[in-house]
This record gives sequence, C-alpha cells and structure tokens, in this order.
Amino acid sequence: MSIISIILVLIIAFMAGLEGILDEFQFHQPIISCTLIGLVTGHLEAGIILGGTIQMMALGWANIGAAVAPDAALAGVAAAIIMVQSGNFGTKGITVAFSTAIPLSVAGLFLTMLVRTISVGLVHGADAEAKKGNFAGLERYHFVALLLQGIRIVIPALALILVPTESVQKALEAMPAWLTDGMAIGGGMVVAVGYALVINMMASREVWPFFAIGFALAAVSDLSLIALGTIGLALAFIYLNLSKMGGNGNSSSGNSGSSDPIGDILNDY
Repeated sequence: MSIISIILVLIIAFMAGLEGILDEFQFHQPIISCTLIGLVTGHLEAGIILGGTIQMMALGWANIGAAVAPDAALAGVAAAIIMVQSGNFGTKGITVAFSTAIPLSVAGLFLTMLVRTISVGLVHGADAEAKKGNFAGLERYHFVALLLQGIRIVIPALALILVPTESVQKALEAMPAWLTDGMAIGGGMVVAVGYALVINMMASREVWPFFAIGFALAAVSDLSLIALGTIGLALAFIYLNLSKMGGNGNSSSGNSGSSDPIGDILNDY
C-alpha cells in the first residue's frame, strides 16, 4: 500500500473504533469498514464482498448484560487489511481473510476489556471535574476515553500493515487445499448461525409470513437482490399502513381489534 492508502486505512480504523461506542455513523460495521478500506486501496469490489460476508456473521453479535460480543470493528478492519496485504482478491483471498476475522474478533475482546478497565479511572476523573463544575475538564476526559477506543483498532491495524506483503502471500500459498476448503465451509456455517440468531430474536407470528414469502421468492425466482429489496420495502410499507388503520374489530371472539391487523387475524385462529 502507498503512504496515502496507509494513512486513509488508519483513519478508517480509528473511526471504526470510535463508532464501536458512538454507534452513530456505523463505521464499525464490517460492511462499511471493509468497503471503505477496499475503496481507498483500489479494491472496492473485493472489499464489498468481504464486508458483506462478515456482516452476515456479525448480525447476531450483541452485548447482552455482562456478556460482551466479539469485536466487529476489529474483525472488519483486520480482515480487509489481510486481504489487501495478501494481494489475492479472488475467492481464496476473500475466504481466508473472512476466516481470520473470527479469531481476530474474539482477540479484540482483550483490547476492549483493557480499554474499559482504563475507562473506569477516567470516569472517576470526570466525576471529580463535575463536582468542581469544570466542564472543560469533564470534556477532556470524555475525549480521552473516545481516543482510546479509536487507538484500540488503530494499533492492530498498523501492526498488520507493517507485516511485509511477501510474508502474507507466502503464508497463504503454503496453506493446503483441505485447510482453505475447510475454512470456507466453516465460515459459511458461521454466517448461517449469525443470520439464525437474528431470525430467532425477530421471530413472531406476525413476522413469519413475511419470512416465508421472502424465502420462496429468493429460492424459486430469478429476481435480483435489488428486486427482492424493493419487494421487502413494499411489504414493510403495506404492513405499516395497515397498522395505522388498526384492527377490523370483526373477529368471532368479539375483540375490538388492536394496532396490529395481522396479529388480529392470527388471533382469530
């Protein structure tokens, strides 16, 4: 990578680290970070494919209580850098980069815990400044905490960039076919699990009919992703408009209806 590309990649990595906490512009999502890194390094198509693949896996990652999900920001940034460093932007390069995202995302938990431990001291410092009424000092503690979140991704990203490209290429070439094929199969299974977790969280009697319609359209037709997305958007608008109209109140059980018309229909059976 050129110096300009390296600087831009590190900026993207820094923004991904910030967005892991701010969650405002979604730079930490693999589909965004990988696409941007692919753009600044001149490999946009490969970046989009890699980001979309990792995003399907990361859909099911969520912080629940004290359980911290794998680091999606580090997974996307590190995998994209590995792909660029390998020089292989075909199926094999994307597959290997995707497979490395899984252990890297788990390893990122250590950096997350380290930064959060340091942040405990920063919170106490911010409390002290708040007691004094020093708003400037309070803001400084907040900015330092955010800076640590960005550095949390920048340091591993820089370490991967400094690895010679030749070393990465030789390591990939040394991998036997059974290993790369196994990584591809395992990666596909992880993607399915991530999507299944999302379905499990969204599953309800009102949602399953839409899932069945989408599954049937995707499986038995030649519709493009844009066409499927348009159909999904149209169904969403239809549902919202029906919800605003409310239930029909003509059920056999004498219910007055609710704001969920499909739910009212299903409740009659």
